[in-house]
Order: sequence, then C-alpha cells, then structure tokens
Amino acid sequence: MRFAPAFAALALALAVAPAAQADTPLPPDQLAKVEAKLRQEGFTKWSEIELDDGMIEVDDAIDLAGKKVDLKLDPNTLAIVKRKND
Repeated sequence: MRFAPAFAALALALAVAPAAQADTPLPPDQLAKVEAKLRQEGFTKWSEIELDDGMIEVDDAIDLAGKKVDLKLDPNTLAIVKRKND
C-alpha cells in the first residue's frame, strides 16, 4: 500500500486543478477594452471583471438607471451575451 499516499495526492491535485483555472483576471489591455465597452453600453460601475469558463464575467454592473446586473461577454467580440438581474 505504498502507492496510496501518492494516489491520494494525485487525486487531490486533479480535483483542485479545474478550480484553479476558473475566475482568471484579465490582462490589463483586455480589461481596458471591456471597461470601455461597459461605459459605451451605459454602465457606470461594476465590482469585478474576470474570465471564467471561457466567458468574461462582470459582477454587479450598474446602469444609468441604477439597476444592478451580472453580465457575460464574448471574449472575442465583447458583445454582451447574457444579462442577469442581481
């Protein structure tokens, strides 16, 4: 049973690996483009912008009317593909 600790460590590493890839900060140049797009779309504030599951996620974006939404943007076109009322 000498392999049990090594197997357990490998299983733990594989279980944690996907979580480490989620919620990745955007590079500064892409972040600036996303922020410009958000302002163009009428949003005035947001709490967090990150890359998650291949999409750009914006948390707590506030529009000109003060309405708060969560957004998903296409990372290639920066088009808003999903809005969820918060």
